[in-house]
Amino acid sequence: MTSSLSRDDVARLLAEPSAQVRATIAEKVAGQLDATSLTRDELALAQDIVQIMARDAATLVREALAANLKASSNLPRDVALHLARDIDSVAMPILEYSEVLADEDLIRLVRTVPESKQAAIARRETLSEAVTDALVETDNRTVVRTVVANKGARIREETLHRVVDRYGADEDIQEPLVQRGRLPVTVTERLVAMVSDRLKDYLVTHHEMSADSASELVLRARERATVNIVKPFTDENALEKLVAQLGRNGRLSPSLILRALCMGDMPFFEYAMAQLAGVPVVNARILIHDPGMQGFKPLYDRARLPAKLFPAFRTAVMVAVQTDFRGADYDRESYSRTMLERILTQCDDLRWDDAEYLLRKLMDLAPPTMHAA
Repeated sequence: MTSSLSRDDVARLLAEPSAQVRATIAEKVAGQLDATSLTRDELALAQDIVQIMARDAATLVREALAANLKASSNLPRDVALHLARDIDSVAMPILEYSEVLADEDLIRLVRTVPESKQAAIARRETLSEAVTDALVETDNRTVVRTVVANKGARIREETLHRVVDRYGADEDIQEPLVQRGRLPVTVTERLVAMVSDRLKDYLVTHHEMSADSASELVLRARERATVNIVKPFTDENALEKLVAQLGRNGRLSPSLILRALCMGDMPFFEYAMAQLAGVPVVNARILIHDPGMQGFKPLYDRARLPAKLFPAFRTAVMVAVQTDFRGADYDRESYSRTMLERILTQCDDLRWDDAEYLLRKLMDLAPPTMHAA
């Protein structure tokens, strides 16, 4: 350790009237505090100097100290707490970066410091569930948004529900909340009813949710994009991107594809099969629409869809391929009724939740007289 840190020099340095000189010394001391070459006595001496400088009347000195000790593992805890309660320019580096502050320290600070300092804590690289609980309990919009946007913050399911209760309709908080790395299914499905179509797409492609909810989201969006079952999809780039994103995130499930097909969304089905089989969509269309149905089975096998669901898919494809819309008075509802009736009466191997979903859809499409009966 250099002679500039001797006890005699400490007295001289503290007597120096220039704050700039003391700030320079503060930087030097801070830089040496974590040096591996320090003896135990030298470390204790350096920490004594830090203790004194943390109470320097000059803001410049305390700022230099905090900026250079924010990542120090040898910063005394009581000094860190003292600096954390200082003015913002001194406190912020310690609040955001110092690892010597324990969870109980952070929670106590959250409950006693103003919003700017709470937000600094919310930006820490990692946050425990206990600390994020305290931050969300502030009910401060800026702080809550900072917490949910922090990828390193662990947040309990109950706390996420509190955020949704309080800020679910706030678009500025919706986006970072939706884009968190992982959301519980219960939270995802609550957000579905609140967020924009763009964020709904993100929810369905990046987060877990029930098969029914995922299907409803995708199919509802596709129904808005497709005017009727015979008019070609007008924005194939958007459809291709949606299917590719579902595929990348493991959300292009057999249930979703079958339900889309049964509801008359042939373009989605074509792109989904092309994605899973790894072939151009033009090739997939040719194989799907082969009048003799010779091409569909090889495509289905290449897509690695469940063998037991093949009869259901085959029946749905046959209805789609063999129905002559040009000479028939078919709209989307009548088409879907025909498709669902045939699937439900001819296929015994449907999963119970798929069958229940399709049956519910069939009831939704039933004429009013049937509902009355």
